[in-house]
Amino acid sequence: MLKILIAVDGSDLSLDAVHHTLALLRQGLRASVVLAHVQEPATLYEMVVSRDPDLIAAASLEAGLHLMAPARAIFEAADVEHETDVGVGDVANTLVEIAERHGCGMLVIGARGQGAIRSALLGSVSQALVHASHVPVTIVKHADALETVDMNAEGGQEALA
Repeated sequence: MLKILIAVDGSDLSLDAVHHTLALLRQGLRASVVLAHVQEPATLYEMVVSRDPDLIAAASLEAGLHLMAPARAIFEAADVEHETDVGVGDVANTLVEIAERHGCGMLVIGARGQGAIRSALLGSVSQALVHASHVPVTIVKHADALETVDMNAEGGQEALA
């Protein structure tokens, strides 16, 4: 069975990826879901102040789980089983590592919509993920997610938003 990793960062844009995946499942796609979040590594200041790497790791895990709460709630309300994983490091590479560890055959991420110039200058997580991933990556634009919600509402199914 296909396993889908969904990148979640607590933003509404990352929830677009959740809604898109849920729509695919409701349309009959047989897949399981892994919600993944990546925390940035602790800063030097945080390491000096804390002096306890276990405390820093626990705080990162707790923060990641907190940011995944809305996505988990959506899948729980839809009665969709899911796993969660929180990593620490470079976002794109860590998401690829999480996907490989869970045996995911697809990654789904919400688009940031930064615009061409800003994206070219700064790069983006979705672009980096496309380049680093060995499996297909679906980037869900905000408008695409809203259209999926509207189509499901018109088709007699519950709206996703």
